[in-house]
Amino acid sequence: MIKYDFGGWATMYNVACSDGRTIISDAFKHCDGLKIPLVWNHNYSGPESIIGKATLKHSDIGVYAYCEFNDNETAKTAKNLVVHGDITALSIYANKLKQEGGRVLHGDIKEVSLVLAGANPGASIQEVLVHGEVEENAAMIYNDSEVLDLHHADQNKEEPKEEKTVAEIYQSMTEEQKKVVAIIADAMMNDDEKENKEDNNEEDDNMKHNVFDQNQEGNEIKHSEILAESLKDAKKYGSLKESVLAHAESYGINNIEQLFPEEHALNNEPQILDNDQSWVAKFLNNTKKSPFSRLKAVFADTSDDKARALGYVKGNLKKEEVFSLLNRTTSPQTVYKKQKLDRDDILDITDFDVVAFMKKEMRMKLEEELARAMLIGDGRDVLSQDKIKEQHIRPIFNDSDLYTIKAELPANVHALGEAHDVIRTVIKAMAEYEGKGQPIMFAHPNLVAEMLLIEDKNGRFVYENEAVLARSLRVKEIVTVPLMKDLTRKGTENKVYDVKAIIVNPADYTVGADKGGQVSMFEDFDIDYNQQKYLIETRCSGSLMQPKTAICVEKLRG
Repeated sequence: MIKYDFGGWATMYNVACSDGRTIISDAFKHCDGLKIPLVWNHNYSGPESIIGKATLKHSDIGVYAYCEFNDNETAKTAKNLVVHGDITALSIYANKLKQEGGRVLHGDIKEVSLVLAGANPGASIQEVLVHGEVEENAAMIYNDSEVLDLHHADQNKEEPKEEKTVAEIYQSMTEEQKKVVAIIADAMMNDDEKENKEDNNEEDDNMKHNVFDQNQEGNEIKHSEILAESLKDAKKYGSLKESVLAHAESYGINNIEQLFPEEHALNNEPQILDNDQSWVAKFLNNTKKSPFSRLKAVFADTSDDKARALGYVKGNLKKEEVFSLLNRTTSPQTVYKKQKLDRDDILDITDFDVVAFMKKEMRMKLEEELARAMLIGDGRDVLSQDKIKEQHIRPIFNDSDLYTIKAELPANVHALGEAHDVIRTVIKAMAEYEGKGQPIMFAHPNLVAEMLLIEDKNGRFVYENEAVLARSLRVKEIVTVPLMKDLTRKGTENKVYDVKAIIVNPADYTVGADKGGQVSMFEDFDIDYNQQKYLIETRCSGSLMQPKTAICVEKLRG
């Protein structure tokens, strides 16, 4: 299995580019399996621009990249942007291109880059400068909605461009850019007024200068020059403000930032950055609720041969049936989350309701912790004082073999990959499953992606989408759980198993809570420290109550 932090289409085949060229199928087929650098925005200025590596996977519709970040600071920042969906576009650099008219037949992919612009349905191809020189048959292939202007070092002629009016340029600006232009224009008018007054004041011997007007070796810099240069390079610097600041620095203008308006938050309430928690509700909302916190399960084990009915022969003694009674009890434990706020802060924060925000966060994290403890355990050390004890809230993945079937993957990985082994193992294990209705498969997103990328002999995806995959696995749906990354289970004889997936119907998991033990929020004011304190807690138990109602798909770590 390929280890990666994220995946995506680096480039697509048979998509008409804006310059009329098309990358045909199999143009980069020979790049399948290559490991190449992952770069930030095609920047080669230093080693910090290399933020990881990408493993290429060829298909009949394009080249897919499995990308893994390294540990430098740029990579950490980029990873954070990808995780939160701030960066969504990929592009590639390719050289040694072979073309037939407008069709690109062949090329070598040298790097994959994270880029700022969003993806569009097609790809555009542009000539690119390498080390200050033109490299023949090289191209930057973008999945970008914008086309960057790149000029060759040996080009002497400029293609005629359609001139835009000032009004057209102004109307194409964002609101931020229009504000900046207004500020600059106002400064120009004020400076002109000052200059006229100075010209008329013969008694004033001190010359006053506009902050935009600096004399450098006899060459006077005008407002229009700064603005023109800033507008031209706005795309390069990302915004008009950043462009003006860059050019102002080169022209010797200090503290120009004071001319720009203050930043305004798009949302008054802070956005919570966390793992995908959609799985929490799908699990908790479907569990069985019991009004009793102490759960007891009793079974008569009649599977042994001693419990079978017997044939009778006349004159012989009839034998009694023998079977065993099995029972298990589960007692409750309190799970809580505690917070505090200074009263001064509550009064001073007026942009949003900070108390309501904090209560929402507390409940969200409490529910996540409960769902986590029930499905995969809380992950804390057994000796930790904060651990949610597994005899109170029993994790499904680590439950006894009577309740959770342990489906082990074969030691030797199949030619089609480990994802193929997971599918075969799940299908076989479902024959032993005795839970209610159709269960749900909980797995890490990486495993789901690997299963969806399984191809047939013709290079076509076997499973069109998650719904098709779920039907093949005989489960109701597939739910991704980011917390299952690198999840392990300790077995007997110090054996360690890598957990791949958990299959269970949440309705087979019982959550017990006595009256008053449900989720409750408490508030208290500390008069000595002028602090408002908050507590959310629940006292409950949790356990599978019927045998063979869950499946843990795992592989023995070699």
